[in-house]
Amino acid sequence: MIGRVLMLAIVFASVNGCAGYQIGTRTLYRTDVRTIHVPIIKSDSFRPELGVMLTESLQKEIERRTPFKLTNVETADSVMACTLTSDSKRVVSETNLDEPRLLQSVMTVEVKWTDRRGMPLIETRFLPPGESTFYFAENVDFVPEAGQSIATANQRVVERLANHIVDQMEARW
Repeated sequence: MIGRVLMLAIVFASVNGCAGYQIGTRTLYRTDVRTIHVPIIKSDSFRPELGVMLTESLQKEIERRTPFKLTNVETADSVMACTLTSDSKRVVSETNLDEPRLLQSVMTVEVKWTDRRGMPLIETRFLPPGESTFYFAENVDFVPEAGQSIATANQRVVERLANHIVDQMEARW
């Protein structure tokens, strides 16, 4: 009899201790947001197509990994406004004849995710209070001699940036 009561108490304590846990991807993200609007990303670059590429990649990543639904600005619970602040291509190494052997494509994005009231939704400990703009930078190396191009390098950088931004959309524990 005492064994059954003890066993029942242990089972009850175990179940009760795990009552706050949830399962699934919905638990990784904010529960107060269901829809998001991602406007075309502004680009301060001489390559305006990079903003469109990043917008498309970010929207696909949001749809693929999060429970949020993309919608227009009038019906959205939140808006993620981004600006491509810089992109560059630089030489990492050269041959003896000063020909580029290894190059690097680098992009920096400014991200501001807010709700309808203008309150920031991305949380971090690294920003001062009241600051709501986040900066993300990614780079990719490419070798022109091996058939790699700036176009493929830029596509990889855009995909990595979108992945990194969606990573930051997860709710903090």
